Amino acid sequence: MPTELPHPPRRPVVLCILDGVGWGRRDATDAVYVAYTPTLDRLLADCPHTLLKAHGTAVGLPSDADMGNSEVGHNAMGAGRVIEQGARLIEAAIASGALFRSEVWREVCARQPPQTVHLLGLVSDGNVHSHIDHLRCLILGAREAGVKRIRVHALTDGRDVSERSALTWIEPLEAGLAALATRGIDAKIASGGGRMTITMDRYEADWQMVKRGWDCHVYGVGRRFGSASEAIRTLYSEDPKTNDQLLPAFVCDGAPGEPLIRDGDAVVLFNFRGDRAIEITRAFTGPVPFDTSGPDGEPAPHVYFAGMMQYDGDLKLPEHYLVDPPVIDQTVGEQLVAAGLRTLAVSETQKFGHVTYFFNGNRSGTFDDALEVYREVPSDNVPFDQRPEMKAAEIVDAAIVGIHEGFDHVRLNLANGDMVGHTGDFAATVSGLEAVDKALGRLVAACEKAGAILLVTADHGNADLMFELDKKGAPQVVDGRVKPKTSHTLNPVPFILVDPRREWTLRPPHADGIAQVGATLLQLLDVPIPEAYLPSLVEPA
Repeated sequence: MPTELPHPPRRPVVLCILDGVGWGRRDATDAVYVAYTPTLDRLLADCPHTLLKAHGTAVGLPSDADMGNSEVGHNAMGAGRVIEQGARLIEAAIASGALFRSEVWREVCARQPPQTVHLLGLVSDGNVHSHIDHLRCLILGAREAGVKRIRVHALTDGRDVSERSALTWIEPLEAGLAALATRGIDAKIASGGGRMTITMDRYEADWQMVKRGWDCHVYGVGRRFGSASEAIRTLYSEDPKTNDQLLPAFVCDGAPGEPLIRDGDAVVLFNFRGDRAIEITRAFTGPVPFDTSGPDGEPAPHVYFAGMMQYDGDLKLPEHYLVDPPVIDQTVGEQLVAAGLRTLAVSETQKFGHVTYFFNGNRSGTFDDALEVYREVPSDNVPFDQRPEMKAAEIVDAAIVGIHEGFDHVRLNLANGDMVGHTGDFAATVSGLEAVDKALGRLVAACEKAGAILLVTADHGNADLMFELDKKGAPQVVDGRVKPKTSHTLNPVPFILVDPRREWTLRPPHADGIAQVGATLLQLLDVPIPEAYLPSLVEPA
């Protein structure tokens, strides 16, 4: 008679993150609802499912008015608990004065005229990569520290906020900087451009974007205007279809041919989120895969560079920073390695860092090369609305191979709902979601064949609300067209348990948020759950 196993063999557990797919109003404003999604519809009809919070305090942001994002969403799922995130940590450091008492801040402000303090970052209140209030506090702190020359290098948003809202922050910022003249301070906006045109690339998808930003901010390469607000108004009028994230580089300081940033200056990158900060940080701290010398061959300036936070703790980027980043330990990845389980993480370039770096608690690389495999599908370097299917099919291909290869845990991110949703193109977003659904159908079939458990969820909402709403909740109409919404939403996200054997079901809901995905994964894989984790979402059927 065969010996009975003490535990049944572990079943593979697959986590599929539908990036930017929230649960919206289920009407014509909602691309998720409008799209033809027979796979998702079938899962919602046949499988246990619920809605999870994916924004605000549920993912460690300061308030429930703050949108979730991919960074904090993957942090929360991988950490299994709510982690205080960058915005909250910075607010605390400013309120306590700790930021301004730090050695790094004192060094930033130790500039002797004509040396300059440069403040570079995204200018909006989106609170995803930065916040205008943080910039204002840095300017006031520099004033109090006796800095006599300040230059702001303003990246316009249009992605985490309304598509043409830059002047909301740029005009008051210009006025505030001009008012510093009464204190003998020379302060102004020196350069700028749209976040998806210059500077804020991520995952090394387009180093030329970073070079355009470098040349603009450092060497003054770009179209010249009398002020940032004049630049924005002019660019709007010349191209009625453009929006803030796509504005070309502009310069509004210095003489043509003269650099804006010089030897001995200090540069502070006031963005707090890491993914779109790392490459421009590397440009200032080196090395990078482009020539950083000036138009006439002059060497790059030697500056004191500091980040609002340290954007990569393993790579120590940057060396100098103003606020300590969150410390995230006991992540799902660590627990799986400790249990000897094999993990495959796969996504395309645009979200590869999210299923690896962010899911692993802002940690680069694997915990154990023998147990973990990370597969990156290179993203197409074209606008997302022109190829909305992105790499959904190829990512699912890789995940299915991983299931067949015997990985215990497979996690994947399908980026279409977020990346195409950010373009504001409703039809393209619908097309992208339909491509995701088709790929998801193949993943479901592969999981059913292998007896794997599949969890389908999202990191935040985006494609679920594609138009800005007025005070009455109706789509806003501006200049005869409905105003697109290009930012994330405050909507919850679906969580679907696909268990072909129906051995598991959802437990009764209780203030559920996406941080509970961590304990859910560990429970399904029969791995001990750390005490700090929030409860699992499932229980035996």
